[in-house]
This record gives sequence, structure tokens and C-alpha cells, in this order.
Amino acid sequence: MTPEFWNQRYQNSEYAYGIEPNRFFEEQIRRLAPGSILLPAEGEGRNAVFAAALGWEVTAFDSSSEGQKKALRLAKEHGVTIEYHVGTLEVVPLHKGPFDALGLIYAHFSAEFKSAYHAALGPMLKPNGIVLLEAFGQNHRRYVEADPRIGGPKDPEVLYSTEEIRRDFPDFEIDGLEEVEIELHEGIYHNGLGSVVRFVGRKKPKTNL
Repeated sequence: MTPEFWNQRYQNSEYAYGIEPNRFFEEQIRRLAPGSILLPAEGEGRNAVFAAALGWEVTAFDSSSEGQKKALRLAKEHGVTIEYHVGTLEVVPLHKGPFDALGLIYAHFSAEFKSAYHAALGPMLKPNGIVLLEAFGQNHRRYVEADPRIGGPKDPEVLYSTEEIRRDFPDFEIDGLEEVEIELHEGIYHNGLGSVVRFVGRKKPKTNL
């Protein structure tokens, strides 16, 4: 999707995916000691603001300037500070890495760049850093055909598979990886039953041979 698409989606006063954090992200990040976290494709900032409220030092980015405006507004309303850039991974100035955690929550990059982005994001984590990922999986196609209210990409190449995650994150110990059916209630665009891939990975420390 283009920046213009997302700017149009985020330009209304209502938050497209709500202001509460993604449930999987909330559950997982509560288990971690606060540190620094990078949130690509962060949209309107619901997960960034939640992490900041827990004491995390948050760096986020998205291609949408309207998303940034709403994220900074939400942060102000919650009395927290987040660093939020507009742009893509290639151009945003990420000065605060390496990070303790990486949150990829419905970060559906284009099929052309998805694996390359994952390969670039992995080195931005410290040894033993954690990646948290939730995104629509390959099985999601039949759910969105049955009920379009659930949302999600229509291009099957943009959807995730567990095999793809294993391939794209070879330097990570897998603490959890599955495709599961869940019911989403997130703002206007994520409502109903869908199928998502969930991944918790820990970056392996380098060993000196």
C-alpha cells in the first residue's frame, strides 16, 4: 500500500485500528524488562504509546505523515514521549540502535521487499534481543472472503507463513511460532475471525570460534 493510501485511512479523527495495543503485543511486552524498542510500520501509534507507558524508549516509523500526527497526539494524551519518523526503512534516521526489542505488528511489507526488510531489521537488535511479530497468515484468505470486516491484505504474497519466518530470521532462537485463528476487535478495520502468524524470537549471541 502507498503512503497516499495510509494517509487517507488515517486522516479521520477516529483511530482506524483503535487506541488500545494489539493484544499479543501487550501480553508479550509485559513479560520483558523495559529497554529500547523499534516499531516499524507503526501507523497511528497505539503500540508505541503503550510501550512508552511501560517505560520503554520507543523509536517508531511509518510511511504515513497522518499516522505520525495521530501517534504523537496519542502520546501527548497519555503523557509519554515517542520518537516517530516518517519514511521507509531505507531513509529513516535510526540513531538509537541497536535495540532490545523489535515489534512487527501487522507490518505487511510488499512482497518484493518483505524478506529484505526482515534481513535488514535483524541486525538492528542487540544479542538476545526480542522480536515480536503478529501478522495475517496464509490461511487468512478464506476468512476475509467469508467476512471482509476482518481486514487484511488481499495479495497472498503479502501474507505470512511460518516457513517464511524461519527463513527470514535464521539468527533467532524461536520462543514461539504458529499460525492460529483469533478474533480481532481493533478499531474500524480489524473485526471478526482471522488467521495470524505469531512469532517470538530471541537473537542468538555471536560465538567466538
